[in-house]
Amino acid sequence: MRLLVSLLLFLSTATGVSCFSASTTTELVKVKENEGADLTCSYSADFGSNPRVEWKFRDKQGSTKYVVFDGKPTSTYEGRVTMYGGSNLRFAKVTRHDSGEYICEVSSQQSQFAQITVTLIALVPPSVPKCGIPSSVTTDNTATLSCFDPDSSPEPEYRWYKDNTLLPADPSKNVNFKNATYKLDPKTGKLVFPSAKKMDTGNYYCEVLNEVGPAQRCKGGRMEVRDMNTGGIVAGVIIGLLLLGVLIGGVWYANKKGYLPKTSQRKEQHSAVYQPQSTYADGLEDDGDFKQKSSFVV
Repeated sequence: MRLLVSLLLFLSTATGVSCFSASTTTELVKVKENEGADLTCSYSADFGSNPRVEWKFRDKQGSTKYVVFDGKPTSTYEGRVTMYGGSNLRFAKVTRHDSGEYICEVSSQQSQFAQITVTLIALVPPSVPKCGIPSSVTTDNTATLSCFDPDSSPEPEYRWYKDNTLLPADPSKNVNFKNATYKLDPKTGKLVFPSAKKMDTGNYYCEVLNEVGPAQRCKGGRMEVRDMNTGGIVAGVIIGLLLLGVLIGGVWYANKKGYLPKTSQRKEQHSAVYQPQSTYADGLEDDGDFKQKSSFVV
């Protein structure tokens, strides 16, 4: 084996061509949640008999972390994954959080490097989605209805119904919805009316489905599209002005009749002067003026 590896290294060096590569037989792995899964990774002989093999995980948000480092599972995956055959990865049980890309990296002591990517999808049936439906919208304003299922894997398709009738994703291609102005995104679950009309009033609910299990739908709700109540606004303004006029008239009348206090005159401020009383030997109290009662001879 070592002779063959040495021969391959010699040939690649002599020809100037590098054969270092990695491959997999399972580029896409789909498995039901809580079942086991194998992710394979093999490498060319020119890496030698004992290359360094590491596995990394990249989630849907692009964040990457180690699964296997220095030949051992990291603390997050300890007890859940094992290495077999020197470079393959095995899950005992897959959870929905394991869905993503797994990168097998192979490197030699001479710093040659190769990698492959395996996509793992944990199959999770839809759950009851969370829907956001406004109860009242003013005519010509934007109305947004939302629908979201955080559990489905793979990512589900969203459908919207109005009065139990399925709304086509593209209303312009359906003669029965030629006057509809909504925009529906089956991937995000958003149903948007850029300029809501009275004809958009109705009972709405959302349905979510994928390849794993039966479709699920939210309870739904009714959306009313109403004209702006300009008459009520005008009436409110008039009433407010009348009340303000009554208030101003009342203040004027009360002031004229003298019911309101006038500006008070300044009160003279008297400063109190403290004059201590003097008590003399004869028991009489002085009136406050200083009087010498005795003299001293030095």
